[in-house]
Amino acid sequence: MTYYESTGHLLLTPVDREAPARVLRLRELGLGDRVDADLDAFARRVARTLGAPYAGVNFIDEERQFFAGLHHAPDAPPSGYPARVLARDHGYCPHVVVRRRALVLEDVRDFARFAGNAVVDESGVRSYLGAPLVDRQGVVLGTVCAVDVTPRRWGTEGLGTIKSLAADLVADFHAREDALRAG
Repeated sequence: MTYYESTGHLLLTPVDREAPARVLRLRELGLGDRVDADLDAFARRVARTLGAPYAGVNFIDEERQFFAGLHHAPDAPPSGYPARVLARDHGYCPHVVVRRRALVLEDVRDFARFAGNAVVDESGVRSYLGAPLVDRQGVVLGTVCAVDVTPRRWGTEGLGTIKSLAADLVADFHAREDALRAG
C-alpha cells in the first residue's frame, strides 16, 4: 500500500501490480484510451437501472483512470464530478480493481479509509457502488460504477445489479473480440 497526501487527508491507495498486464489487454481489446459512445450509452443504462445521477465505465492504467463511458444525469446536483480523467488516487475504482471485488459505500464518510478521498472534497461524492470488469483471461480491465452526491442505500439488490451489469459488459467485450478474430 502507498500513502498519498491529497487535500490535507492521508489516503491509502492500493498498489496495482496488474496495471502493466491490464494496459496490454486493454490495447488488445481496443479499449481504455478513447471516449466510446457505446460505453457512454452503457453508463446511462447503469445510471437509469440504479437510479443514480452519475455512472461510468472506467479503465485504469499505472497513472490515471479514464472513463471511456460516462453519464451525468441532466437533473443531477451540481458537482465537479464526473470527469473523463482522474488521477489514480482519486475515487474508489482503483480499490475495486486491486481487490477484484465489488465495493459498496453507502456513505463514504462512514469509512475513514475512503472519507478523505479527493472526490469527496473536490466533487462532493458521498456514495459509490462499483464492480470489476474481469475478462476471460482473468484480467480486471476496469470497473462499472454508480455514484451519488448524497448517501444512498444500495443494499444487496444494488450490489447484485452492479455485478450483473458488469457481467453484461464483459460479455459485450468478449463478443467484440470474437467478432474481430472471426472477421
